[in-house]
Amino acid sequence: MSNIRVGIGNDIHRLVEGRRLFLGGIEIDYEKGLIGHSDGDVVIHAIIDAILGAVGLGDIGEMFPDTDVQYKNIDSKELLRKVVGLVADKKFRIEYIDIIIQAEQPKLKSYKTQMKEILANIIGTDVQQINIKAKTNEGLDAIGTGNAIAAIAVATVVEER
Repeated sequence: MSNIRVGIGNDIHRLVEGRRLFLGGIEIDYEKGLIGHSDGDVVIHAIIDAILGAVGLGDIGEMFPDTDVQYKNIDSKELLRKVVGLVADKKFRIEYIDIIIQAEQPKLKSYKTQMKEILANIIGTDVQQINIKAKTNEGLDAIGTGNAIAAIAVATVVEER
């Protein structure tokens, strides 16, 4: 019998001029980027929190504190790789990731396949085990007015015995 666990993660960052925009491990062509201690990739940050929660390892802020200079401007894919390694060490397998990206702009439909490929490669799973949905906030709140982007992720993991 398998021990199946589920974790939820979310992240939000403000959009500003003068930063590059990274979502789901890729650079998106857009005039603004996300403020963050790292590269600000809210998609990967939400995935990390979901995975850590499923395995019971706390959260991204505990694991990679923004007070630690080694994480300043780090590529979030590197953080995800570290988490995937920790999960494997704890004898868990990441089975499925479901993500919602909340952004009024830019439109993300044409980027979702590439995001899934990169994320599946890092996680060590099939592309079909990653699902990405892009939603707007219909002009409401900081996301809807184009001042922020957020992501919510759910991770399903299986303990390998």
